Amino acid sequence: MYPIADAHCDYLYGAVNRNYDFDSPRGGQAIALPYMKEGNVRLQLYAVWVDSKIKKPYLHQCMEMVDAYHDMLAKHEELCVFDRDYVPESGKYATVLTVEGGEAIEGNIANLRVLHRLGVRAMALTWNYTNELAQPAMRKHAKGLTAFGRDVVREMCRLNMAIDTAHLSDRGIDDILELTDAPIFASHSNSRSVFEHPRSLTDEHIKEIASRGGVIGINFFHLQLTKRPTACIDDIIRQIERVAEVGGIRSVCIGSDFDGMGSYPEGLSNSSMLQKLPKRLEKLGYTEEQIAGIAYGNLADYMRRFV
Repeated sequence: MYPIADAHCDYLYGAVNRNYDFDSPRGGQAIALPYMKEGNVRLQLYAVWVDSKIKKPYLHQCMEMVDAYHDMLAKHEELCVFDRDYVPESGKYATVLTVEGGEAIEGNIANLRVLHRLGVRAMALTWNYTNELAQPAMRKHAKGLTAFGRDVVREMCRLNMAIDTAHLSDRGIDDILELTDAPIFASHSNSRSVFEHPRSLTDEHIKEIASRGGVIGINFFHLQLTKRPTACIDDIIRQIERVAEVGGIRSVCIGSDFDGMGSYPEGLSNSSMLQKLPKRLEKLGYTEEQIAGIAYGNLADYMRRFV
């Protein structure tokens, strides 16, 4: 089996707010250790996503999920923190802690630095709502980064924290590209030219992110894949092929968004099923080297710069 790397999941939110169990998954849960073993998921990025509907301060929510992440590591010797020396052949399952939405730092760059000390290695500036840093892709006529958002980007670069453009407006992405030459990524985005959705990337942004050594994680969220009620594996393959065509084969990775949506593509309801993607790519004539990059190597090589 190919090793798999996944750039985004929302398991930590489920662990804190839905009683998700890492060893014995509940119904509807998509990320769990048994699933990772069956799917050979050797690198998983775990996002901290704060929820405006929960009546707790954003930083409070954030810290609960950071604590859940470290507790998960402490309880499972099979897990490790991803570092530059990690190889899938070690037998361990590597993890990276990320933040989804700059609300988590509550307008204070000191909180960003603390999160970095606690192991956060990447952050998306927005989710679907406007915050102190920027406006999201889902807002019509969205603007770009605020002055504070620019300061946050500069500090992330100083800290060597990966900048995630997922959910960010087009103008916000432009602002980041103007502010820094650092390699940025889109943890769970797709190609807008394959299927129109404001959260997906334009060809121009795919090209620019790829040219700087970044990667684009293909998202399984059906509203970014199809007009049908349910997506399928072929919808994901079309996204992979387009990003590879526009940005090059080294720019494509998986960004499932598991545990972050209500329905999944047919035959891909949890991470145990991820080997179906490389198998489909084999049938389409992709080489072993190309498949290994899409499945694992491209994301792993990108993240090594930040650990």
